[in-house]
Amino acid sequence: MAEAMLQQALNDNTNVSVKSAGLSALVGYPADEHAVALMQERGLDISGHRAQQLTPELISASDLILVMESGHKRAIDANEPTARGKIYRLCEWQDKDVPDPVHQPREAFEKALGLIEQGVQDWAERIPTQAPISRGTDKYKRKIQEKSTSRG
Repeated sequence: MAEAMLQQALNDNTNVSVKSAGLSALVGYPADEHAVALMQERGLDISGHRAQQLTPELISASDLILVMESGHKRAIDANEPTARGKIYRLCEWQDKDVPDPVHQPREAFEKALGLIEQGVQDWAERIPTQAPISRGTDKYKRKIQEKSTSRG
């Protein structure tokens, strides 16, 4: 859900690639039917989504990694030191985790989606989309820090 919503919030900008991957993903499995229905209600089609595992290659190719829970951040930090400094929670500015609704009723997906919507809105305001991001520079981090301090 977060992948589709963030891509839409960034206006499908071609300078930004948004991908979804999990720490314990059931590789190749489709999105849960509740997630598909909720996204469809918002005009987004995630029926073609297939789960993939977060790999060192994906981490290396990423400028920013958004996770749902602080435990995810700790796990990635512990297993992939190259990810340090580019991992944040989706709801970082609300200081909240997004609970995993898998194997739960629709209401759990609705609650998670509400948090995802908040997080996506915050990140969409902070992610630079006018030019490609250069890895290995502090320019991107400065941009995020400037925007985060300006929200007050």
